[in-house]
Amino acid sequence: MFGVIVKLFLTMILSAVITPFVIKLAYILGAVDNPNARRVNKKPMPTMGGLAIFIAFTFSTFVLLRNQFPSHELFSVFLAEVIIILTGIIDDIRELSPKAKMLGIFVAALVIYFLAGIKMNEIVIPFLGTFQLGWWSFPITIIWILAITNAVNLIDGLDGLATGVSIIALFTMGIVGYFFLNFTNIYVSIWIFALVAALVGFLPHNFHPASIFLGDTGALFIGFMIAVFSLKGLKNVTFVTMLIPVVILGVPITDTVYAMLRRFLNKKPITQADKHHLHHRLMQLGLSHRQTVLVIYGLALVFAFISLLLPISSFWGSVLLAVALLIGLELFVESIGLIGDNRQPLLHSIQKFIKRLEKK
Repeated sequence: MFGVIVKLFLTMILSAVITPFVIKLAYILGAVDNPNARRVNKKPMPTMGGLAIFIAFTFSTFVLLRNQFPSHELFSVFLAEVIIILTGIIDDIRELSPKAKMLGIFVAALVIYFLAGIKMNEIVIPFLGTFQLGWWSFPITIIWILAITNAVNLIDGLDGLATGVSIIALFTMGIVGYFFLNFTNIYVSIWIFALVAALVGFLPHNFHPASIFLGDTGALFIGFMIAVFSLKGLKNVTFVTMLIPVVILGVPITDTVYAMLRRFLNKKPITQADKHHLHHRLMQLGLSHRQTVLVIYGLALVFAFISLLLPISSFWGSVLLAVALLIGLELFVESIGLIGDNRQPLLHSIQKFIKRLEKK
């Protein structure tokens, strides 16, 4: 393990060293993010930062840690990664339509399902038993990859936000996998930590004030890899193993779900972009750029801590944790007006209950 740790450290250094070269390449290729109504940057910024993460991660898995992984799975996942990276690079340079990006993710997901063989096979429902997914395995696996990839892409709105949240989520996933879920597949955790190392090396260049953005090259790649890694733990789904990745990815999933709900209630297309995401709302409440990022890091750490409690809790303990988390999350979301200032049902219910108690 000492040798693995040293190689992970080298991966981090490599990512940090490569990033300045990717910055120059981004300017040459025209992968530059210009300020507009939806952007928070005030000047043109090089994007495509995910390329540095991808290069460092690939070098780590194919050279530094090459003996740790099954060859077929490694090469199959690499093929899917290349499809995602190419989709992101093209989008950062020429800006693809949402449908074109979804097509790229879909093709990569097909590679994961059919070539890599990474999929959900069965699910264990408490009190009811084990159910083989059968042909449902295909749509559920594809939808999971599409959803998680886009969820991470949605939170990539501030310097270092998606990178930092992904580091927290992936590190937690690696810890849970190493100690609780993958006793026979330790290589999955090492694989995850290799990506964490690449992200840590990139973060200093991406944290506010950033010198480069992740771009869709990075956001799609990170989201896709998180989806694939979580599927490795979800291969045979139980109540707890289903909850863990969902809780670990609480920040991007929360932002995505409430964004869809907000647009539905406002009768707007679900794919229509807006400035009411979690980070937008926190900044509108008066937090600075850096404070907003740190607050969301803190929220991600709360999700991470709860996910670490799930494997050591009883079934009913897990249920109570999940219920408490949902109630706390709803209160937080309503307090910052993520859906709208007039849509705060739980807060209004609590206020009415308190007024009734005061009258008595």
